[in-house]
Amino acid sequence: MLKRTSKKKEDENTIAAQIVELTTGETAKEKNPAAVTLGRLGGLKGGPARAKKLSAKRRKEIASGAAKKRWTKKP
Repeated sequence: MLKRTSKKKEDENTIAAQIVELTTGETAKEKNPAAVTLGRLGGLKGGPARAKKLSAKRRKEIASGAAKKRWTKKP
């Protein structure tokens, strides 16, 4: 009988990135903090602005469509 392990398996993308780092000697580039902040600001504004623009009827249509998609059985 196989023993269960509590260790998480690494993602294939993580493993691939490690292999590239080892072979090329280059590491992943750091993100620009200013760009990260600007992107976050836009993301924080976008949702509420979209919700304010939509009518109650359209919001209800979107929500019911999403719920239907979530609850339909997949083949």
